Amino acid sequence: MRIGELSRRTGASPRSLRHYEDQGLISSRRTPGGHREYGEETLERVDRVRGLLGAGLNLATIRDLLPCLYARERGEPAPDLLDHLCAERERVTRSIHELEHMREALDSVIHRSADVGGTLVGGSRVEAAATLADK
Repeated sequence: MRIGELSRRTGASPRSLRHYEDQGLISSRRTPGGHREYGEETLERVDRVRGLLGAGLNLATIRDLLPCLYARERGEPAPDLLDHLCAERERVTRSIHELEHMREALDSVIHRSADVGGTLVGGSRVEAAATLADK
């Protein structure tokens, strides 16, 4: 598939896909006309890259982790990256806890503001935000 189709199917922009390729995260074959052609397996790889980015990992770390993740799926050991994986997991866990605390602080402000009459925040009433936060 060409880059436009890969972009549509994964939600990643063509620019991001080219950048992932420049970083060695995905690969393509070139047509005689110089166009990139990607295999079906690239869909899952792009999804995995985007998921790891969403978890807060940077591209350099993802580049180091991908071979380990794919080796583990094939049942091959990847002990050289196990420490790195554990450290990244701990970092992600800390980030999750920090985000949960931030959400609790925001909920507290929203509920307190709603209790004193519902001032306007960003063009919408805090009561509406508080109601949504309770759901």
